[in-house]
Amino acid sequence: MRIGYTLMTEQAGPRALVEHSARAERAGFDFEVISDHYSPWLAEQGHAPYAWSVLGAVSQVTERVELMTYVTCPTMRYHPAVVAQKAATVQLLSGGRFTLGLGAGENLNEHVVGRGWPPVNVRHELLREALEIISRLFDGGYVNYVGDHFRVDSAKLWDLPDKRVPIAVAVSGGQSVRAFAPLADAMVAVEPNGELAREWDVFQGRESRKVGQLPVCWDADRDRAAARAHEQFRWFAGGWKVNAELPGPTGFAAATGFVRKEDVAESIPCGPDVEPIAAAVRRFADAGFTDLALVQVGGDHQDGFLDFAEKELLPALR
Repeated sequence: MRIGYTLMTEQAGPRALVEHSARAERAGFDFEVISDHYSPWLAEQGHAPYAWSVLGAVSQVTERVELMTYVTCPTMRYHPAVVAQKAATVQLLSGGRFTLGLGAGENLNEHVVGRGWPPVNVRHELLREALEIISRLFDGGYVNYVGDHFRVDSAKLWDLPDKRVPIAVAVSGGQSVRAFAPLADAMVAVEPNGELAREWDVFQGRESRKVGQLPVCWDADRDRAAARAHEQFRWFAGGWKVNAELPGPTGFAAATGFVRKEDVAESIPCGPDVEPIAAAVRRFADAGFTDLALVQVGGDHQDGFLDFAEKELLPALR
């Protein structure tokens, strides 16, 4: 399993994220993923810079690690033709190290353009058309497209990388697996669901890459780590079917008002020890995931975590 690092835009500003990316590469992480948010989940996180500007800078301060969006929604805030252009540009800037991670989005980020928030079936229709448009633009040449939701008139990527940008798609259940596995190169999911991974391979017709994500909260003091995880990551307890629907940080704060610190600490490894993190990583490995990106909770606590990862965690996991 390849172990990655998450540049979480919800909890750090753009300059800090770029610094973290370079430090994470030196620490030995295999790849880095970045969230693409217009808003943090909770006000306590306090940040939401534009991920694509950060990616451009990250591509210039790193040399080895693969880069990936985790994930971008190419349907409302961004038109898919524009997402294809951004992805091709980052692939060129990074020297072929970029994977385009896509998903159906969350109300939290997409409602800002004033188009409302459609039901999940419509969101899947939108994403399917977006995938078709992006793939055709990656093929090269002029693209014209008329769908139920999108229209593209004579679009062409004038700066197209020699290495085609791989596409990964976020899924959460059988419906999304069946819809998107045939159209993508890799799977994205945040739960160690072995059935989901097996079904993905069935509909892909081969064993393919599966990228998971695991929040951790390293700190020399476990109680302090648990308190920080509760403050900034209790939104994670709702699950993606709920998280996709709430419109803003105030809603997430209200929805998680009764989540206790001990509830969060049961699902997120907290403290200074390797073994709880390793046990959580094993669940993803056992479920068939090939890649796992770790999220260190707390934008101001990355340096200590990266030192810990370099000296203890990554050697132990490997």
